[in-house]
Amino acid sequence: MFVSKHHSMKLIFTTLSIAAIMNTSIAQNIVYPNIKKVDTIDNYFGKKIPDPYRWLEDDNSAETAEWVKAENKVTYDYLSKIPFRENVKKRLTALWNYEKVTAPFKHGSNYFFYKNDGIQNQAILYKQADLNATPEVLLDPNKLSTDGTVALGGIGFSKDGKTMAYATSKAGSDWEEINILDVVSGKKLTDVLKWVKFSGMSFRGNGFYYSRYDEPKQGTELSNKNEFHKIYYHKIGEEQSKDVLIYEDKKNPLRNFGAGITEDERFLIISGSESTSGNSLMVKDLNKPNAEFKEIVTNFDNDFNVIDNNDDILLVHTNYRASNFQLIGIDFSNPDQKLWRTIIGQTPDLLQNVTIAGKKLLCNYLVDVHSRLLRFNFGGELLGEVELPAVGMVDAINSQRTSDEVFFTFQNWTTPTETYKYNVTSNNRELFRKPTVPFNTADYETKQVFYPSKDGKKIPMFITYKKGLQLNGNNPCFLYAYGGFNISVTPSFTASRMVFLEQGGIFAVANIRGGGEYGEEWHKAGAIFNKQNVFDDFIAAAEYLCAEKYTNKDKLAIHGRSNGGLLIGAVMTQRPDLCKVALPGVGVLDMLRYHKFTIGWAWASDYGTSADEKQCMNLLKYSPLHNVKKVAYPATMVVTGDHDDRVVPAHSFKFGATLQENQQGTNPTLIRIDVNAGHGAGKPTSKQIDEWSDIWSFVMFNLGMKM
Repeated sequence: MFVSKHHSMKLIFTTLSIAAIMNTSIAQNIVYPNIKKVDTIDNYFGKKIPDPYRWLEDDNSAETAEWVKAENKVTYDYLSKIPFRENVKKRLTALWNYEKVTAPFKHGSNYFFYKNDGIQNQAILYKQADLNATPEVLLDPNKLSTDGTVALGGIGFSKDGKTMAYATSKAGSDWEEINILDVVSGKKLTDVLKWVKFSGMSFRGNGFYYSRYDEPKQGTELSNKNEFHKIYYHKIGEEQSKDVLIYEDKKNPLRNFGAGITEDERFLIISGSESTSGNSLMVKDLNKPNAEFKEIVTNFDNDFNVIDNNDDILLVHTNYRASNFQLIGIDFSNPDQKLWRTIIGQTPDLLQNVTIAGKKLLCNYLVDVHSRLLRFNFGGELLGEVELPAVGMVDAINSQRTSDEVFFTFQNWTTPTETYKYNVTSNNRELFRKPTVPFNTADYETKQVFYPSKDGKKIPMFITYKKGLQLNGNNPCFLYAYGGFNISVTPSFTASRMVFLEQGGIFAVANIRGGGEYGEEWHKAGAIFNKQNVFDDFIAAAEYLCAEKYTNKDKLAIHGRSNGGLLIGAVMTQRPDLCKVALPGVGVLDMLRYHKFTIGWAWASDYGTSADEKQCMNLLKYSPLHNVKKVAYPATMVVTGDHDDRVVPAHSFKFGATLQENQQGTNPTLIRIDVNAGHGAGKPTSKQIDEWSDIWSFVMFNLGMKM
């Protein structure tokens, strides 16, 4: 099937560095697979759109498998010629190899936490009777597979903490299997629940509520559209076939449903959604036999997250009439919207989440993309602020309603995750656990800037670099962003970027519109017909870094994943001159067909769909696949996984093939397809190190760096 096709290139002899000459030479020798093109044409409202690589959407075909194998051979042949690739991997492995421990959380009489000794493929779940007791291994997911590709997902505990349900996934798929563990004995029970996806595990009595789909047709598991999500109740010890159907919607197949229980096990809350934001709300009083659900919210215009209850009052975190979120009280006995009461009102800062601890409310605010932690009483009276160690992010906040004891984690771009113990009554905070890392974080610093976008809007950006950086316009720089689905990209630490920083690289993160950094209005400013703002914001970030002499376009690499992969695909097709290296990761790249696969239909709230004429024409303006032209593109490595059933790899396959066909420059155009890997969640450490070793090698080599 595959015919070798040599892309002839002319080498212009100018004053080039040895690295540049070597890079050009390697790129010249790339022979891309010459794959077939099929005369597939779709008609979108009178506009004919060819889709010659449609056949690559069939992830089960032998032809697709052969193409994947051929493309990986090209990619790994190229990467193998990078002289310092093994040095990058060796250093990255050393940087990664430090103990990582989560904040403790308590259920029943035991504390629990996750720990990875350094480069274990998966973190292990431990339990201990008290904080001074010797921890015991409760569940080691590394023993569930030989290569670490079975990952532990969500967990749920019975009220007494003696029974735990846990979900596992294989090869990065969103599909999960739920098993049950006796926490006291550590023995696995016989219960097995399958075809679970996008589900929690909420215990009540001798069982729990969970969400699942019907069993898909064999061979379609990783690509078929997910429809008719249902909620079941599983009783411990029984077969899944005996599970009780609690709720389904037979009229609306494209809705998801999740179940939750208040801490006192009185109220069952069902949240319904049609997209990634906005939800309906139904509540049932389980203390009353044969009670019916009360519909509290019937539309999907806003987010409603029930924190817990205070007797009859449901405490709800919502952006209803508050784009930056507020906390309201809804009386279950009379839930009329006119009677909803504000407990903690909206402020100029984003109220990210609310946690109950010791009969008080801990409110985590986002202020210019960093945390501020305040405490209130149940009446909404401000009691004070929790002092944080620096500018950064409070992430996990683990607490119990009946205890003053709280654990929370803190991190920023140069601070690995630390755990703090906090007393919500005395307002006393102490460092509980700090990792020992194999590098000196004090050598680096972070600066936050606010730069103007195309329309003049001020956009925040974090820039991290080694102290003493010279603004000479010649520093290698790596720019990352996401820009969608109300998701905030906040200060966080990962060892993977240290290998780049150590070599004098600059790591920049732009908090562009479409995200949630400044609430729902910031999100909407980058959605559907405003989506171009997202790309303009990112382009402006790159231009700012060049104008301010941090770097120049020949020293700049850009990266994003998932929706961020769409961002990079759109930017590189709109502005192929913007940078030297482009890395679209697990991206949504075919905007006309994204909604036809797995859970893609749920993204229409941010994108719109090609089923609507106006939205279709808008999508066509920026869809990466449909805007590839015969021009010179940056050095590109598309990254995806063969088991990605969130953003199916067909996006990357078709985009990568189209880029190779149209590339007119001397830069390489590669696609790296990880085998037995999905969208990213649960990826074993070994695969993460392999992936980032290849990414950094590709970036550093094409930016003219050495190691």
